[in-house]
Amino acid sequence: MKKISLILSLFFLFTSPALAKTYNLDVAYKQVNITGKPLKKIAINGTIPGPTLEFTDGEDVTINVNNHLDEDTSIHWHGLLLPGEMDGVPGLNGFPGIKPGETFTYKFKIRQTGTYWYHSHSKGQEQDGEYGSIIIRPKGKDPVQSDRDYIVLLSDFHEEDSSTIMSNLKMSSEYYQYARRTVGDFFESAKKHGFKRAWENAKMWGEMRMLPTDLADVTGYTFLTNGKTSDQNWTGLFKARERVRLRFINASSMSFFDIRIPGLKMHIVASDGQNVEPVPVDEFRFGVAEIYDVIVEPKENKAYTIVAEPIDRTGFALSTLAPREGMKGKIPKQRERALLTMKDMGHEMDHSKMDHSSMSMEDMAAMNESGWAKTGAPKNAKVLDYSDLRYRGIQKDKRDAEREIVVRLGGNMERYIWTMNGKKYRDSKPINLRYGERVKLTFINETMMAHPMHLHGMFFQLENGQPIEKLPNKNMVIVPPGDSYSVLLSADEPGEWAFHCHLLYHMMAGMMNKVVVAKLDAEDMPAPIQYENGGHKHVH
Repeated sequence: MKKISLILSLFFLFTSPALAKTYNLDVAYKQVNITGKPLKKIAINGTIPGPTLEFTDGEDVTINVNNHLDEDTSIHWHGLLLPGEMDGVPGLNGFPGIKPGETFTYKFKIRQTGTYWYHSHSKGQEQDGEYGSIIIRPKGKDPVQSDRDYIVLLSDFHEEDSSTIMSNLKMSSEYYQYARRTVGDFFESAKKHGFKRAWENAKMWGEMRMLPTDLADVTGYTFLTNGKTSDQNWTGLFKARERVRLRFINASSMSFFDIRIPGLKMHIVASDGQNVEPVPVDEFRFGVAEIYDVIVEPKENKAYTIVAEPIDRTGFALSTLAPREGMKGKIPKQRERALLTMKDMGHEMDHSKMDHSSMSMEDMAAMNESGWAKTGAPKNAKVLDYSDLRYRGIQKDKRDAEREIVVRLGGNMERYIWTMNGKKYRDSKPINLRYGERVKLTFINETMMAHPMHLHGMFFQLENGQPIEKLPNKNMVIVPPGDSYSVLLSADEPGEWAFHCHLLYHMMAGMMNKVVVAKLDAEDMPAPIQYENGGHKHVH
C-alpha cells in the first residue's frame, strides 16, 4: 500500500498542471480624506495602499494592470526575480509603460519566497498612492514559523501631489525645511559647549549655505501604517506567548524610520525578503523601500505600541499589537531631532589644529561622530547594524570580485539635482556587466544625506564583515552621508535593470542609472545562481 501511495503521489506531482494565479489591478483616481481634507489621489482597486498580493514559490503568475488614469502608468515588482520586460520600468527592456485606457498583462514565474512590495515607476505616482505589498510563501514548511503573520506597511502621505512637491524642491531645496536652528538653539549650544565652539559651528554651516537640520528634503507628511493614521490605530491581534511575524515594509517616498516596540524584543529573520539568521534587537532604522521581517513573542495579554518614528522627528506612524480590538498601548514622546556634523559632510576634524583650551575631548569626539546615525535609543538598547546580518544557509557564489565599479553619489542642492558619477540619468551611460561576472559595487556618498540605493532584478551581498559564505542578500543598501559602502554582485539576470536612489525625488531629479547584463553565447554562460528563497507581455 505504501508503494502504491508513493506512486500515486509522484504521478499527481508530475502530471498535475503548474500552480497559477491571476490578479486584476485597476489603477484609478480616488477622492480620499486622510487628513480632514478631501484630496484626489491614486488608488489600486479602490484602496491606498493597494491589495496585498499573495503567491507561492513556483507559481505562474498573471497580473492584468488596467490604467484608468489620464496619463501613463506602470507597476514595478520590487525585489522580484523576473524577466526584464516584466520589471515594469518605462524605457527599459522595451517596456513602454501603460497608456491611459489600456491594460498590460504581466506574466512571470515565481522563483523565490519572502516579503516584497510593488509600486508605480512613473513620475511621482508612488507618492500619490500607487503601491502595495507582496507575500511569497514557500511550497512546503516555512523555515520561519509563526502563529500570526502581519504586513506592517509604512508610508508617508502628503496633501500636495507629487508634481507640486517636485516643483517646490526645484524652486528651493530648502522649501520644506521648517526646523531651522534659532537664536535660542545657538545660546543653548553656547551654554553646553562654550560660546567659541557654538559660534564656529554656526559660522561653518553658514559659509557652506547648508542646514545641520537637513535630515529630510520633504516635510508635512502624515505617516500611515497599512493606510491608517495613528488615531485610526491599525491593530494586529495575538494571544500571550504566540509567535507573531511582522513584515515591515518602508513604502514611503522620502522617510527613514526608527522602529521599536517598547516592552518587546524583536528578532529579525529576513531582510529585503531574504532569510537571515535571527538577530535580536530592540530597535532598527530602515530606509525607503527596505524590508525587515521580525518575530516577537508577547508574554502578556496587553497592548504594545508599534512605534515608527521618522528621523526628522516630525510625527509618528503608531499602530498596536493587542489581544483584542480597541486597545492602545502607551504613546511615546518624540525623540530629539539629531543634527548633522562635519562627519556627515565626509570631513574629519584635525584635532592637532584645534584650540584644545576651549574645547573638551568629549566635544571634539562629538564633532567626528555622525549626527545622522544618532537614533536617540537608550544607552543599553541594541540597535541593528548591517554587520549583524548573516545569510541563513551557505551562499552558493563565494567568488571574489573580478573588478570594482565605483559609484559616486552627488548632488547640487541649489538646483536640486542628484547624480551618480556626476551625471543625471538622462546624461549617463549605462553600467555594462558581462553575464555571470562577479563585481564589487562601491558607493561613495559625497552628499550630506543618506541614500537608500536599489538595484532591480538581482540581489547583491553586503560586504558587512561576515565570512563570504554568510554575507546577506539585499537589494537595498543605505549609504550614510559622507560615507561609503561596498556590495558584491553576481550578474546572473540578463536584461536592463534600473539602479537608483529610492528617495523618490532624488530619483526623479537624476539619481538613477541603468545596469545592462549582457547574455553571451550558451558556451560562455555559467550556470545561474539559485537563491534560497518570469513571462511575456500582452497589451490590449
